[in-house]
Amino acid sequence: MSVLLAAASAALFSMGTYLVLQRKLSRIIIGLGLLTHGANLLFITAGRRGLPALVGAGDVDELSDPLPQALMLTAIVISFGVTAFLLALAYRSWLLTDDDEVEHDLSDLDILLGRGGREDDADLLERLDDHDTDLLERLDDHRRDHELHLPPVDEPPLEPEDGAR
Repeated sequence: MSVLLAAASAALFSMGTYLVLQRKLSRIIIGLGLLTHGANLLFITAGRRGLPALVGAGDVDELSDPLPQALMLTAIVISFGVTAFLLALAYRSWLLTDDDEVEHDLSDLDILLGRGGREDDADLLERLDDHDTDLLERLDDHRRDHELHLPPVDEPPLEPEDGAR
């Protein structure tokens, strides 16, 4: 039985890792959920069966190990908090860009090209080849398409209609 649980945990870990490496926040959230379920399965297999670990419940050798149960409960609470945070990020990203994809920026491209830290944009653009320049142009087009169109700051806020306040 523990081999079956270990195999299920390995499958959850592999699927979760694949999804976490994607660029969509919705897939990252699902992948994180799969990773935490895999960790909880590992905690289940780490414990031993027995009586509840209460004082006076029986002989010490017959009691179950409470540490994996405590670790699993802690993992559930932490994963719930992280999932709620990522859902808030995904919702905000959806409101701003109508998409939940994590976008590239020049520092990502700089690291992708093996240049390490951030350099001046002009210096970076001089050393790009044709493929990298095409990638930069596509990224700039994507940014332009998803820009926010906010009203100017000096405009007064809209008044409620029908006297409702």
